[in-house]
Parts: sequence; C-alpha cells; structure tokens
Amino acid sequence: MRAVVQRVSSASVTVEGAMVGAIDGPGLLILLGVTHDDTPATAQALAAKIWTLRILDGERSAADEQAPILAISQFTLYADTRKGRRPSWSAAAPGPVSEPLYDAFCTALEGLGAKVERGRFGAHMEVALVNDGPVTLILDA
Repeated sequence: MRAVVQRVSSASVTVEGAMVGAIDGPGLLILLGVTHDDTPATAQALAAKIWTLRILDGERSAADEQAPILAISQFTLYADTRKGRRPSWSAAAPGPVSEPLYDAFCTALEGLGAKVERGRFGAHMEVALVNDGPVTLILDA
C-alpha cells in the first residue's frame, strides 16, 4: 500500500456535482493506492501508523486530536513512468482486489477511533483541499 498523507485545514470530494465527503480540519487527507501483495493486515498496520503520526501542530497526531480524515482511493499512486511517456498501471491492484482493501483501511481507522469520510471507489472524483503547512508525506507499507 502507498499513501499520500496531507495535513489539511479542510478537504472535500465531489462526484458528479454532489459532495460525497468532507472534513473541516485540522485533519488529514489520505490518497491510498493498493498493490497486488497487500492484505488486510497491511491495511491495518498502515492505518495505525497514519493515525498516530505526529504531523499535526505541536507534534500531535490525529489520534491525539481526534482529527477527521478524508480517505480517497487512488490507483495512480502505483504508476510506473520509467519507460516512455505513457504510465503503466500494472503495479496497481485491480478493483476487485483493491476495493475491499481500501474499505479495510478505512474500517481500521474507524476501529482506532477516527471519524473517516470517504470518496467513491472507482468514480471520477474532484478533490479540493487546503494543505496546512504545507505538510505532505508519502508512506509505503
């Protein structure tokens, strides 16, 4: 799994003109990519790491602040651009594999106490955010 974690003061996701998820921060926006060898255990471990990362003001974590999270599935995080100009998506797990793991990741965060808003898996989404800091981290699990 690969996650891009951004500290935000607000974030929202819109699908077909309707807002499907939003947070007023401070909180975290997580873009999550799933690869072929990921498992529910991978999702659980990454959720726990992100929930306790000390990246909010005052070196506090989302767990410390009970900060809201907006989690968006994003297969493009596994793009391979080493050859040519057309990205390869072969490292990204297909939808039937990645959707349950995205759900497992969000459920794991909720199990840890997080308030999680979600995008819509597989949809064309418009994501808006105000990056706070800016703080952006890339985590590989």
